[in-house]
Amino acid sequence: MNTAEARALLEKIYNAAVAAAHPSTCLPQALPQPPADGRLIVLAAGKAAGSMAEAAEQFYLGKHDFPADRMKGIAVARHGYGRPTRVIEMIEAGHPVPDLAGIKATERVLDLAREAKADDLVLVLFSGGASANWIAPADGISLDDKRALTKALLASGAHIGEINTVRKHLSRIKGGRLAAIAAPARVLTLAISDVPGDDPSVIGSGPTVPDVSTLADARAILNKCGVIAPAAIMAALNNPANESPKPGDAAFANTEYKIVSRPADSLQAAANAAKAAGLEPILLGADVEGEAREVAVQHAAQALELARAGKRAILLSGGELTVTIRGKGRGGPNQEYALALAQSLGGAPGICAVAGDTDGTDGGGGDASDPAGAFVDDTTLSRAKALGLDPARFLAENNSTAFFEKLGDLLSPGPTCTNVNDLRAVIVDT
Repeated sequence: MNTAEARALLEKIYNAAVAAAHPSTCLPQALPQPPADGRLIVLAAGKAAGSMAEAAEQFYLGKHDFPADRMKGIAVARHGYGRPTRVIEMIEAGHPVPDLAGIKATERVLDLAREAKADDLVLVLFSGGASANWIAPADGISLDDKRALTKALLASGAHIGEINTVRKHLSRIKGGRLAAIAAPARVLTLAISDVPGDDPSVIGSGPTVPDVSTLADARAILNKCGVIAPAAIMAALNNPANESPKPGDAAFANTEYKIVSRPADSLQAAANAAKAAGLEPILLGADVEGEAREVAVQHAAQALELARAGKRAILLSGGELTVTIRGKGRGGPNQEYALALAQSLGGAPGICAVAGDTDGTDGGGGDASDPAGAFVDDTTLSRAKALGLDPARFLAENNSTAFFEKLGDLLSPGPTCTNVNDLRAVIVDT
C-alpha cells in the first residue's frame, strides 16, 4: 500500500481501539437495575466521566424511566471532556495537574457520599484521569503542594502505579476512603481501566477498594525517583493517620467492583481491524511499560526483522510509556516514541506506524486540543531533512510535538471521552 493508504489504515485501527472502549459501547450491559426504594447517586470521574454519566442517564432515565428526582450525582472530567447531561452535574477540572475546580468538585462528591443511606445505590463510574480530577488533599496539604508534587513525579519518569501509590496517601478520597465515607450504602464501581495489569487499586488511585500499599512505600517511591517534595507532603507521609484502609476493613463490606473495558479489549479490536485489512497481527501486550524512546528502539528492531523476513504484518501494543524530561520542548510519550521509532527505522521502506493515546491527547500542555500522538512512515526522515529538521536534536529536547507539527504528521482526533492508555501500531508491508 502507498503512504496515504497506510496512514488511512493506521487511523482506522486507532479509531477501532477507541470505539471498543467508549462508554456507549462497553457500559450499558454492566449497569445494574435501579434501586427499588432508595436513591441512585452517581459519582463519576476521569476522562470518560462525562460520557459514562451520559450513558447512565440514557439507561436509567430513558430505558428504565427511573424518576429523575431520585437520581443525583456529579461527573468530574478533564477540561474539554464534558458531555451534556440532564440530572448529573457536569464539571470540568485539571489534568494531569489538579486545579481549584477539581478541589471544589471533589468536596461536593464527598458531601454526596456522606448523604448516602443504606437503601441508596452509590454508582461510581471511573476512568483514567480520575486521580487528578478527584482532588481532596489530606490535612495540612495545599493545592500548590499537590501541584508541585504531581509535576515533579511526572517529570521524574515514575510510572502510574508509583504515582498513584503516593497520591493515595495524601488524599481524603483515594485509597479506599470514598467507600468508607459512603458506607453503609451499597457501592458499585464500574471502571474503564487505563493501567497496566488492570489493578483496581491503581485505576484512579482506587477510592472504593482496599489499598495494600503503605506510607513507607510512598516515601520510598519519592526517594527512588529523586523527587524533593514540599515539607507538608513529607509531614503527611510520616503521619500514621494518613495510612489507607487495608483488605478486610469493614468499609468494603457492601462494595462491588467491575471493569467494563480493558486495554486488552481495545488492542484486540485494533487487531481485528488490521486482520480485516490483510495484515497478520502480532500482539506485543496491552500493558507495555518503560521509557518511550527505549521501547521504540526495541519495536523498530522487531519491525526490521519482519521486513527482512518478507512478512506482511502489524506490531500492536498498549500500556503506558514514560518520558524522563530533560529538555524544554513539547510532547508526550506517544510522540516521543514515534520520533525515536523513526530514527531507529532509518527510513526503511514499507514500514509505517502510529502511536496515540486513546484519550485523544498525549502530554503537551494539558489542553484538550493537544495531539494524541503521531504518524511515522518511510519518508519521515527524508522530509525532515528537506526541512532542515534534526530528529536527534528534537529528541534531546523532548520536543517531539514541534517535530511532527512541522511535518504535518500529528494525530489530533480531539477528546475521545474515554481512556485505555496508548495504542501503538507498526505496519510492515514490504
